[in-house]
Amino acid sequence: MSSYSELIKNFEKIRSYMREFYVYGFKSREEYNKKSARSYDDERRRMESWLGDHMSFVRTHEGKNVFISIDSRVSTHNPFYKAFKAKSFTDGDITLHFILFDVLHSSEVVLSLPEILERIDEYLEGFEAPMVFDESTVRKKLNEYISQGIIVGVKDGRKMLYHRAADVELPDITDVLNFYSEVAPCGVVGSFLLDKQEDTNDSFTFKHHYITSAMDSDVIAALFKAMREKRMIVVKNKSRRAEEPRENRLIPLRIFISVQNGRQHLVAYQPEFRAIKSFRVDYLSDVRLMEKALRFDEYRSKLDGMQSKMWGVTAKLDRFGNENTEHVEFTVKLADNEEYIVRRLEREKRIGQVEKIDGNTYRFTADVYDTSEMIPWIRTFICRITELSFSNKLLEERFKSDIEEMYRMYGIEEADK
Repeated sequence: MSSYSELIKNFEKIRSYMREFYVYGFKSREEYNKKSARSYDDERRRMESWLGDHMSFVRTHEGKNVFISIDSRVSTHNPFYKAFKAKSFTDGDITLHFILFDVLHSSEVVLSLPEILERIDEYLEGFEAPMVFDESTVRKKLNEYISQGIIVGVKDGRKMLYHRAADVELPDITDVLNFYSEVAPCGVVGSFLLDKQEDTNDSFTFKHHYITSAMDSDVIAALFKAMREKRMIVVKNKSRRAEEPRENRLIPLRIFISVQNGRQHLVAYQPEFRAIKSFRVDYLSDVRLMEKALRFDEYRSKLDGMQSKMWGVTAKLDRFGNENTEHVEFTVKLADNEEYIVRRLEREKRIGQVEKIDGNTYRFTADVYDTSEMIPWIRTFICRITELSFSNKLLEERFKSDIEEMYRMYGIEEADK
């Protein structure tokens, strides 16, 4: 496959295309109507240059559908990280970068801004068409590197002196990086560090490899920064029911990551509704950090206390600060050799209690904000459940009617239930 080498400047644009191609369902060229057919082809080729070894297609009566197929037994590294390594730079950006780091070639070289500008001018004299970097541009670039920890700025009276940060020897932590890069939020950092290792020695394979979270790394990094600095954010939230994303003002509190499906949620306090709510991270974009959130610690502490009633990411706190919980209770009857079911109940329950009723009968009880989040787990005990009661009667009736429908599908008579 020929390389498609066009680089990207705005990652949110390519993230949007990746979601349309991979997360929200694969569309044919004819079905993708948000942009022109030419845009479809351009972006598909761009992604093929990164993901070519993992892309396949199938022809249906609706046309050719492109999709991504990844065998986790073979692919031990997240292929989506390649998108972050296709960042574009202007000629001026890349020229100034290398000149600055040649001028400040060690941590012992300490220079003021006028001295750095003088050295830059000396470099540029040799160019046939010399570039011009003014004082403001160089200062902004130095401040950017200071914020990233690779340049150090030290006040000397009214002058600012600059030098490179001390080099850090990277120990042999290949195994750590291999694991971190594939399981941690913002694992792309580990992927960049792995690129610097001579021996990458793939030590891990993953039965469940949740690769799509890589596309949300920029958003997650911004949310972590906001939480570390205890700041408000303004963020756009995409909805499947609306054409345009809604802008929300939030106090981000924690990131919850599902070990079952890898989905990431932001749990945040929303002043507009005076409520703690959850937001899917893959629906969020354009995070802007705002002023300090004066009550951040109060809301974070409130959320921590609420986790004893959260099965998933739902935390019901009304505008008056009251919690609304639902009661869940079911009883299981075990055969003589099924002690492992009790161990499952104890091991897998996130909240609630398991109580022994008699030799082979156990009762699970919990008070939870959202019973529906527990339904998939409760279903796994169906053949052993003898009694079941939800305070949310509508959900209880739906659960029981689903079981009755299953009986009808399998031709099981009422007397056999």
